[in-house]
Amino acid sequence: MPQLDDTTTAQLDALRTAIAEASGTTDSEPVDAAGPVGAAEPVRLAEPVGAAEPVGAAEPVRLAEPVDAVEPVRLAEPVDAVEPVRLAEPVDAVEPVRLAGPADVVGGVPARFVAAPASTGQAAALLRAAAELGLSVVFQGGGSRSDWGNPPRTLDMIVQTRRLAGVVEHAAGDLIVVVRAGTPLAELQRTLAPAGQQLGLDDPLGGTVGGAVAVNGSGPRRMLYGTARDLLIGVTMVRADGVVAHAGGKVVKNVAGYDLGKLVTGAYGTLGLVTECVFRLHPVPAARAYVRCHTAGAGTDGVGRQVAAVLGAQLVPAALEVDAPPGGGHETVLLLEGTPGGVTGRAAAAARLLGAGAVWTDEAPPWWGRYPWRPGDTGLKLTGVLSGVPDLLAAARAAADRHGLPIGVRGSAGTGVLYAGLSAAAHPDRVARIVEELRGAAAEAGGHAVVLTAPEPVRDRVDLWGPVDGLELMRRIKAQFDPDARLAPGRFVGGI
Repeated sequence: MPQLDDTTTAQLDALRTAIAEASGTTDSEPVDAAGPVGAAEPVRLAEPVGAAEPVGAAEPVRLAEPVDAVEPVRLAEPVDAVEPVRLAEPVDAVEPVRLAGPADVVGGVPARFVAAPASTGQAAALLRAAAELGLSVVFQGGGSRSDWGNPPRTLDMIVQTRRLAGVVEHAAGDLIVVVRAGTPLAELQRTLAPAGQQLGLDDPLGGTVGGAVAVNGSGPRRMLYGTARDLLIGVTMVRADGVVAHAGGKVVKNVAGYDLGKLVTGAYGTLGLVTECVFRLHPVPAARAYVRCHTAGAGTDGVGRQVAAVLGAQLVPAALEVDAPPGGGHETVLLLEGTPGGVTGRAAAAARLLGAGAVWTDEAPPWWGRYPWRPGDTGLKLTGVLSGVPDLLAAARAAADRHGLPIGVRGSAGTGVLYAGLSAAAHPDRVARIVEELRGAAAEAGGHAVVLTAPEPVRDRVDLWGPVDGLELMRRIKAQFDPDARLAPGRFVGGI
């Protein structure tokens, strides 16, 4: 083990002490108090606590919400509980605070410490200690998007949420779930499935609930269900100074107070650590059909006609995706959900609208719900009005031909959100020129172009975020929540 200087030793001891002193805190009633994770703290300001209870202990069951901690979710009762998502390793086997290793980097910037709190109370104590020590902090869930956004200007500590995992409450009768931020989305969907319910959120990278909220994640079905911001109705978060804040609630029609959840969604962890989320759910559809139509050639006008025809027919699609690979041509795919009879009728009608060669099946195409780039490539998000989707596709194809670089484009033709990928092997100067050209095309289409991820040589040549309206207002909000600019410093738009 390397020799530590006095400052590092003192800071490590202070962080460990903060976690240890908060080990007796209690969070919201966990579904299984013997489970390996702590539950999220009830709404209150953080306060000093003793160590009388073990990590992950739960407060007494609230009388207003009877909970069954053994049986799986049943539709017969208004509030029922499910077994929390299990981690691969028990909490006791995880060191709450440790020195960072070679793999503990964010955007190429190495950290000094790594912490993994097991409850909102521990997270509050940890951030309070970090504030006293003046440490810069970046939050991390599954790590699937650690290369998104700008590299942090400084990075003292990574706070991982993997121990903040599990379903706290599933009110099946109200179509509501309360879930901890470190829960993998795939695990959450499996937990909800026995009740015939789902969180209508696709995640191309298989990340966590908190990660999806941090970047306002979405996938093909955003056309019907929306993004993470649309589905989130309540949030518990820890501010930079260690104070616990709460907004929203467990009812969909909740208008009390400021909608803090929508503010922190998509903020890349620059405003605070989200520890617990409340989402509205949807029933799992009884049937699905994918209506596919492939068009050869370089023209993109057909996409516009297909989108207009589908939207005008009121087929109520869950998704309307387009895939334009570098080799030319494009495929338009419509996802329909509902009852078996209804889906069959609508699928037949959609096939007629999409034109010759359209077929429908219950299997998604292999590219469905995947970004058109690989790790290490440059990935962009292009947005525009629906009528501008064909222009964005054409602009990407023209840029590829002009610079001699293959560009794959894929995304939601039904919402005007596309993604473009360029190979990591492409010369960074040429990539930078393409980014600027696509940024201009997106502006003409009424949208924006953002570089989500890119190799370091490309990052050095482009502004990942581009021009953004309301930047000064965003800076003032940041100053209110994080006046010392210690949370994910520089990662967000405008260096926030």
